[in-house]
Parts: sequence; C-alpha cells; structure tokens
Amino acid sequence: MKITLSVIKADIGSIGGHIKPGRRLKERVREYVQSKGTKIVHDYVISSTGDDIAILLSHSGGVGNSEIHGLAWNAFEAGTELAREMGLYGAGQDLLKDAFSGNVRGMGPAVAEMEFEERPNEPFLFFAADKTDPGAYNLPLYLSFCDPMYCSGLILSPKMSEGFSFDIMDVSYTEGDRVITLDAPEDIYDIAALLRDNQRYVVEKIRSRKTGEIAAAVSTTRLHNIAGKYTGKDDPVMICRVQGGFPATGEIVEPYSIGHFVAGFMRGSHNGPLMPVRQNGTISYFDGPPVVSGAGFCVHQGKFTEMVDLFDHPLWDHVRDKISRKALEIREQGFSGAAMLGYDELEYGGIVDRMNKIESRFKIRESSE
Repeated sequence: MKITLSVIKADIGSIGGHIKPGRRLKERVREYVQSKGTKIVHDYVISSTGDDIAILLSHSGGVGNSEIHGLAWNAFEAGTELAREMGLYGAGQDLLKDAFSGNVRGMGPAVAEMEFEERPNEPFLFFAADKTDPGAYNLPLYLSFCDPMYCSGLILSPKMSEGFSFDIMDVSYTEGDRVITLDAPEDIYDIAALLRDNQRYVVEKIRSRKTGEIAAAVSTTRLHNIAGKYTGKDDPVMICRVQGGFPATGEIVEPYSIGHFVAGFMRGSHNGPLMPVRQNGTISYFDGPPVVSGAGFCVHQGKFTEMVDLFDHPLWDHVRDKISRKALEIREQGFSGAAMLGYDELEYGGIVDRMNKIESRFKIRESSE
C-alpha cells in the first residue's frame, strides 16, 4: 500500500509566554481534524513540543496534497480563533498569510512529508524541535547516515552498504528552492562542508542509494525569509524511516545525546545545546533551551500504532543533566561572543537599528605621523 506521511506544525498561541499551547487549544485542533478529515485521512496524532502544535497525518494523497494541507491550515485557524478568545500569547503567530492558497509551504507552518510503499512492517520516527531552526538536524543526520562510529549498520548491513544520497537546500536563497544532491560516502567531505553551516545549508531529504527509497524528510522553510522579519524560530519537524535498509532506531537517536549547540534560545538570537525532551513538554529556561522531542510509531495500512516516547528513558535523564550544564555555562556569557548569534543572523530588529545609529558616529582618525 502506498502511503504518505505528513507532519505540519505551528505556534498558534501559548500560555504564559512561549511555554505551552495548553490542553484546550490542542483539543480544538484535534476536534477539527477529526470532524473534517474523515474522508481524506487514514489516521492522525496531535502533539505539542514547547509552544508548538504538530499534526501528524497518514493519507494516500501524496506529498503537497492541497486537501491535506488545507485541513491542517484550517485546523490551525480554528485553534487560533480559540487562542484569541482565551487571550493566549502569540495567537496565530506562525500563520503568516491571510488565506490558504493550496499548500502551507511558504505560509508559516513547518512541513515535512514523504510518500512510500509500505513495507510489511513500517517503523518510523517523528521529531519535533522548538526554539531552533532546521539546521539543528544537520549534525544528527550526518552522524546517523554517514558515520559508522554512530551508525554501525553502514559497515554491518549489506542493505546499507551503498550509502545514502542527501538533498541539501540553501535556505538563504529566496528566489526558489536552491538544492544540491550529494552522495555518501563519496561526497562525505562536501556534505560536511555544507552541513557545518546550520543557518544556510539544511538537509531536506535523504534516500537509500541501494533502493532509491525515501529515508528522511525535514522541514526547511525559514520563517524570516517568508515574513521579511523575525516572527519566531522555525521550530522544524522531521520524519525518518528506520530498520531494514535504513539506520536502526538507536542509530538515529544516539546523536541527540551530544546536546550540540544550535541557533535559537531566547528571541531566536542565541546559541544553546539541543536538549532531547519528553513528549508534550514545556519551554522554560531563557525561553529554552532549544529542545527536540521524538516519537516512534509503526504504520500499517495507513493506521498508526500507539506512540513510543523516544526520550522517556532513564539514560536521557543523565543526558539532560549534561545538557543543562552546557546551557547554564554558555548563558553565563550573556551577550558576549559565541553565546549570541552573529550579526547577520540576529533576528530582532532593535539591535540592527542600534548598530545603524552607532555606525554614523564612527569617524576616520587622521594620522598623527
């Protein structure tokens, strides 16, 4: 059976600032999807990560299906209406356009989708991040699909021996989708050279070179390229198929134990360690730290099994302790140096205006010689 998995996520309102959307808001979105999606959706799951609500859908409409995207957009609009009635902070924040135009890509919500022929057993993972941007997935994906130190299947499994191809997007280019396809292991240095720059080059899709099947899909659109100003970090989502000819679940999940530094945190303008968190958690310290949640499912004939929380295990408590220390240590630097993003990536206009005023006060000193 050919199936499409779509995950569409947005911040449409939160309690107490950028913390959590709340039970009532999630229920409003769920009710809309349930009532309006019966004829086009096989199954769905509603979840939240930080202040964002994610709609995970299985259907047979293919990638970019206007009915599916319209369902999610209208569900978020219904939620936004409730958020305004409740006086929630940032109601409709990620809905950057006034009316749906057939596809939510480029309208604010984060979108990741893939279509494939179901295997007899089809395990997959769904990741959702908050207070960071799509480049947060670059390092974990590189390690899971390129590095046998993290993915032993690359040297142990004949099904993975030919490696994987990466579609990488230049998200700073605004005239269209500027994409390059590179193959691992032959192009591994070129892949590394691009993925080191999380703010510009982002993994969009990964495919098996042996079968051509889709392995991973990431949301790539950057909000400030749509709105022309800061509206919130992009809070990306990702879907990964696992096992068989793809990395095992543990090989996909392990790199998140690093707590690598990513852009985001407070006002989207700082660097902080990416913390793996449990499902439906909150945001707290300095509007962060940047977080990622992970859920495991199997899908069979379009129906989801119950969800498994990938980061709800005692080991991850130890990891979170380590990452908490990293977050506290970089925050001790305040605005100085690597603690804050470079000038080109600062997304709040106040400092830009301030720097423009300061620039006018500089003078060229005459030589005293």
